[in-house]
Parts: sequence; structure tokens; C-alpha cells
Amino acid sequence: MKMKNLLILIVAVAMFSSCSDPKGGGTTGPPASGLPGDMYLIMDSAQWKGPLGQLIDSTFTRNMQVLNRTEPIFRMRWIDPRKLNFVLKQRRNLIFAVTLDQNSAGAKRVRGMFTKQSIDRIKSDTSFFMTTSSNLFAKGQEVMFLVGSSEEKLIKKIKNNQDKITAHFDRAEVNRLTSTLFKSGQLKGVTDLMQKNMQAEIRIPFGFDLVTAENDFIWARQINPKDDKDIFIARKPYRSIEQFRKDSLIAFRDQVCKKHLFGDPERLQSYLVTETKISYKPVITREVNFHGKYAVEMRGLWRTNNLTMGGPFLSYTLVDEKNGLLYYIEGFTYAPGKEQREIMRELDVILNTFKFTGK
Repeated sequence: MKMKNLLILIVAVAMFSSCSDPKGGGTTGPPASGLPGDMYLIMDSAQWKGPLGQLIDSTFTRNMQVLNRTEPIFRMRWIDPRKLNFVLKQRRNLIFAVTLDQNSAGAKRVRGMFTKQSIDRIKSDTSFFMTTSSNLFAKGQEVMFLVGSSEEKLIKKIKNNQDKITAHFDRAEVNRLTSTLFKSGQLKGVTDLMQKNMQAEIRIPFGFDLVTAENDFIWARQINPKDDKDIFIARKPYRSIEQFRKDSLIAFRDQVCKKHLFGDPERLQSYLVTETKISYKPVITREVNFHGKYAVEMRGLWRTNNLTMGGPFLSYTLVDEKNGLLYYIEGFTYAPGKEQREIMRELDVILNTFKFTGK
């Protein structure tokens, strides 16, 4: 049985089908509610307090990589299945977790959502433990089902697939953000300048200001009462694959920042540097596919040379092979005392609009 067909079996309760588009193209229900990053977990109370609940909770509330403050990837909220009402069903991110070896009232309530065919598959298919559905109870909603014939088997599956599980909801949050970030428009003039000066383009949302525009460096900034969001792009000739090494990337970043970026432009010693001296917050790099192109993602912390400011940054480095140019694109923020997880997601969305346009 294909995964898509299983979803049809799962959604067997009549009150759920009234919200679903029979063609599978969306929902006629209300818009999903809740804050970005909020997760709602529906499972039996005993399992929530036990090893399975602790594992699911820790999977989603792991600390986000390289923030200058401790913040979870998501915020977890537990819901007793017996108290799942119409309002809670409309939350943007829902997880239903159940195993067949539990017979409590809460477990029976969740298990009652499944048809006999679905239950049979959970028993017989040892590879099956997760499925997802969009727009199940509300527009823009993501729902995940975590299932197992026994708690022991489901725990093992989750431990082996933690990144896959959280990545699904991370993509959902990014997609939602992408659809709303540019609704108010874009920073005017950036497209023309980028094409003229750098043979590339990037979408910068309305509200940012263009600070610097040179042939090899562009910087846009949004200053708000409680945070400062920055995007910059730098480039140089591409010589060899060695330029993708972490130490080379840090050196290039520091070179660019020392020339262009200052905590206080009136104080030349306040230039930005990459923080490399905090052992428990190391700079992290990994190879990624950036819209079909090889790239290296780098995450870390920055600070001013005079130690007056600091925060997290995220960057991608990739090459325009036709023109022999290496591009470094970065988003960083200064938001003391404020949660920065969603700011970094927003900057990541902007960075991912970057592409080459030169001949």
C-alpha cells in the first residue's frame, strides 16, 4: 500500500473529512493558528511522561545550532487526546503519537482515528512508523503521525530518524515564511544593482535599506526597535576547492567584515569578526545542495572586535563556474535579549532567493 493511500485510511473520522478537499488540493477549513515554531503533541498522558514522550519532546526541543543563547528548534506543547477540541485541531503543527501495546483511554482515543487496514499495516510493516498530511484540519497546517506496534519499536525508529522528523516541520515553517515574507513588496533597486554589479540577484523584503553597493560587496539592513537584521554578499575570483575549507571561509569573512562592517562606523576598531574562541560554540560547516549547485553552509557566532556586540550568523558559499567567481552570502542579526530562532529562519529564506544571472 502506498503512503498516499494510507493517509486516506488514517483520516477516517467523519468530522475530519468535512474539512478536507476531496480532491486532495487543500482544505475549506479555517487558516491554521499558532505561532511559528510551536508544536502540539497529542498522545496518551502515561506515554507522554514516559520514555516515548521524553524522546519526542527532546527531538523537537534540541537547541538550535550556534545561537549565542539557548533556544530550542521548536516549542513543544502536549495535549491530552481526550481534550483535543476544535480550536486545538487548527494549530499549525500537530503530531499524533500512538503504539498498539497501550490500552489507556488516551491511547484508544488516538488509535480510534485509524481504520482496521491501517492498524494491520502498523502490525505487519516493520519499516512504517511515520506519515504526514497537509491541510488536514486547517489551511497551512502540517500533521505528522508517529506510530508503532510497540513503544520499544517506535522509540528505536524515532532515535534513528530524529533529523528527518524535525526537518519536515522546519521545511513547513520555511515554506510558510516564504509565502508571507514578500507580501509587502521588495527593496527597490536591489535587483538592478545586483545584476549590474555582481551578475546575480537576491530578493530583499520591503523594510530593509540598502547600505552599501559596490562591485564585489552589497549590504542591506533592517533596524527595528529590538533587533537588527543584516544581509550581505561578497565575491572574489575562484581559484580552487581549497577556498571552501572552513579556515579559508572564516578568513574571507573576516577580511570582508573588517573592511565593510562595523558596530559603530565612527570607531574603526568595532569591525565584525568571527567568534572562534568559544569551544562549546564552534563554527560549523557542511556541504549542501543550494538549488542545484554545490555550496558550503556555515553557521557560527560573530562579535565586534571591541566586544560590544555579537550574535549568530548563517552563510552559504558557492561558485559561478562560468565566470570563475566565488560568492559568499550571509545573514546575521543583533537581537540582545530576544529570541533569534525565527529571525535566523527569516534570513535563511532571504539567502535562498539568491541566484546567478550573469552571462
